[in-house]
Amino acid sequence: MATKSTQSFDSKGRSSTLNGALLDIGAVAEALSVTPRHVQRLVSERRIPYLKVGRFVRFDPAELNVWLDKLRVEPERYAPRSDAPWR
Repeated sequence: MATKSTQSFDSKGRSSTLNGALLDIGAVAEALSVTPRHVQRLVSERRIPYLKVGRFVRFDPAELNVWLDKLRVEPERYAPRSDAPWR
């Protein structure tokens, strides 16, 4: 039996799926290998996407994956300089 996915859109046109489990600060801290206090600081500085559910802060795993992809730093390929003194 297939589960029905409820999809809605917020005021900025972003879609949200209501069938996934939201994470709390502890779960996000564990997944990122940081302290819960660090996640709280990211929230207070609005540097991480989060949801407010009443007085609780929750995180959508899909949004966190997109956020992490934006933070990814790709390695640079080494290219020797043409003005290197040993040449």
